[in-house]
Amino acid sequence: MVMPVHLRDSAVPKHEQLRAILLHRCTKELQPGDLMPSERRLMEDYGVSRITVREAIGQLVNEGHLVRVRGKGTFVASRPVQSRLHLASFSEEMRAQGLEPTTVVLFARLEDPSVATIRALDIAAGGKAYHIKRLRLADGEPVSVDDGWYDAAVLPGLVDLDLSKSIYDAVSSHYGQTIDRAEQTVSATAADNDTATLLGTKRGAPVLYFDRVSFSGDRPIEHTESWYRCDRYQLTMEVQGGRRPARR
Repeated sequence: MVMPVHLRDSAVPKHEQLRAILLHRCTKELQPGDLMPSERRLMEDYGVSRITVREAIGQLVNEGHLVRVRGKGTFVASRPVQSRLHLASFSEEMRAQGLEPTTVVLFARLEDPSVATIRALDIAAGGKAYHIKRLRLADGEPVSVDDGWYDAAVLPGLVDLDLSKSIYDAVSSHYGQTIDRAEQTVSATAADNDTATLLGTKRGAPVLYFDRVSFSGDRPIEHTESWYRCDRYQLTMEVQGGRRPARR
């Protein structure tokens, strides 16, 4: 690690110089959960004022790189999972990023589906659906709560399978139906009591809410609602503009 040196006056404000230095340290040199140096230590190491230190650290806290714990100090935050907006199971996404996925099955039972699920899955009148709620973790840290519904007539015996593994894999291997597309909406919401408890955050904390219907060909297979911790899961996507006709 390069030894700290006093910052000099330049066109770049000192708080921005210090932010860049601390960002490099917390993303390249330190691990999530590591304690950052105290304000006094940073003032001494870089020859800056307390105001400069607080400004730099405050920016990194707001950006999610650092987290303050009252009475204990400032720590490197858990690095969020970077997910591209595409169709993949939770397990596939986590393994692709070198994380170990695990699942806690909260319940799995046969129920009368909601009106929304009946419409989404095109369930016959009087039909039943499997209701499966699971907590998803990456490297032991809670990332999402998945609340899914599956037509019992289409996937008989689903709840008898190992639901701590990928349901997408189970649908493919046991029923010969590959989930190949989905329609979903994503929005921001606040965690209710149950969701906050499961995700290890505070009631009212921001979470990403997904409402997804997944298909095998033209047949709807899954209707699920998911709540993701915003500080542990981020969506990335590629946006392309339409080509304009060449001018003549």
